[in-house]
Amino acid sequence: MARALVIKATAGADVPERCNQAFTVAAAAVASGLPVSLWLTGESAWYALPGRAKEFELAHATPLDDLLAAVLAAGQVTVCTQCAARREIGPDDVIPGVRIAGAPTFVEEIAADGVQALVY
Repeated sequence: MARALVIKATAGADVPERCNQAFTVAAAAVASGLPVSLWLTGESAWYALPGRAKEFELAHATPLDDLLAAVLAAGQVTVCTQCAARREIGPDDVIPGVRIAGAPTFVEEIAADGVQALVY
């Protein structure tokens, strides 16, 4: 069986190339048939809100909203509990299919057999 990926995005518009890399790798992994869990932390937490990914621009990059849609269609997207709270993002604010969960859930995911964690 292929290795599952847990990808943590730690940047948003503040460091756009790093943010885009996380979303690109997550979408590419989903397209390859790998199980993917994408965690939105720090400034990337904003992209869990409807319409926010559409506002992201980076030259020569696939639109972030397309990458996010691909991951949501076949993977799991999670916003860090503390990151959401600091931004006053609640469960009713996020795109359908996005969950809010904390460090224990992240640790459980990355500690599972056959999982590779990547942090951007």
